[in-house]
Amino acid sequence: MTIRFEKMIPLPMLEQDTTGSEVWESESVLFEQGKSYILEAPSGRGKTSLLSVIYGIRKDYQGAVFMDNKPISKFSWREWSNLRKKNLSYIFQGLELFEGLTARENILLKNSITGFQLSHRIEEMAQTLGIEEFMDRKAGILSFGQQQRVAIIRALCQPFNFLLADECFSHMDHHNSRMAYQLILEECSVQGAGLLLTSLNDTEFLKADERKRL
Repeated sequence: MTIRFEKMIPLPMLEQDTTGSEVWESESVLFEQGKSYILEAPSGRGKTSLLSVIYGIRKDYQGAVFMDNKPISKFSWREWSNLRKKNLSYIFQGLELFEGLTARENILLKNSITGFQLSHRIEEMAQTLGIEEFMDRKAGILSFGQQQRVAIIRALCQPFNFLLADECFSHMDHHNSRMAYQLILEECSVQGAGLLLTSLNDTEFLKADERKRL
């Protein structure tokens, strides 16, 4: 699977200075399945907008976006539904957890729909990310960093060709960020998937195939 931008820019970004952007100032940008990309920029430079356009929940942009050479503007609601079930997984910046459910219930709710991960693998991921002792606590009382780790595991409980990760390490220390990033890369490798990870300017310790400035 490929994702290609042709002179694509979200409409709000047209009113901002995008000089130096390797995405908004480019004629064409290609993201290839199987590769990892870190998209770096300060707040307000369109990182979330970029992922939201790819996921089909934002349509206010100029230019064109293609998936496997098909313009996403032509996708039906059924095609978007299938893409989100089988091809695109999203770690939202706002996480979108059910605060009244436990961490485990949030993860298992997703996995009950997809049937993708075995229960022992979910427990392994929780141990890797150091949240095994919090799995039966309500998500709403967890710290934001702990919630981020729950959201990461949840996003890995489905098949995908691309994982969209929006500042998913923003409230973690370097150790937990490294562990979470390694887990994400491992799962992407297992699925032969690509990774689009947005970040502020403090992730030089994370390795990727390509880095792009927004």
